[in-house]
Amino acid sequence: MISTKGRYAIRVMIDLAENGGGGCVPLKDVASRQQLSKKYLEIIVKDLVSGGLLSAVSGKGGGYRLVRPAEDYTVGEIIELMEGTLSSVACLAGGSVNCPRAEVCETLPLWEEYDRLTRDFFYGKRLSDLLKNNGAK
Repeated sequence: MISTKGRYAIRVMIDLAENGGGGCVPLKDVASRQQLSKKYLEIIVKDLVSGGLLSAVSGKGGGYRLVRPAEDYTVGEIIELMEGTLSSVACLAGGSVNCPRAEVCETLPLWEEYDRLTRDFFYGKRLSDLLKNNGAK
């Protein structure tokens, strides 16, 4: 399940893409537009900045902005930064099968297929695909 942290991170990224215009956007403006707690968003943007998806500028005229154009972000990278692995089962986390039962596990192919579908879906969606005007950067 994707938590509010992951879902709100996507909303923040969309908001910045639609309202940034290349400049910084104050977090209070994002919180107001998204009807979310500024305190909670502070935690989220801190992770987005430390993960290299946003840059922060303090002081007058400061705020947050995308470090790349919207089309260069995938939804998958945002979710994985905020939530951790998209893997459905522990034995597939990290991309390798390290379970001692892997060779005889009858359910492993099921989980591998599910993980592949999930990863392909989220990494196949770009932030720009989610924008209202589908052309903001």
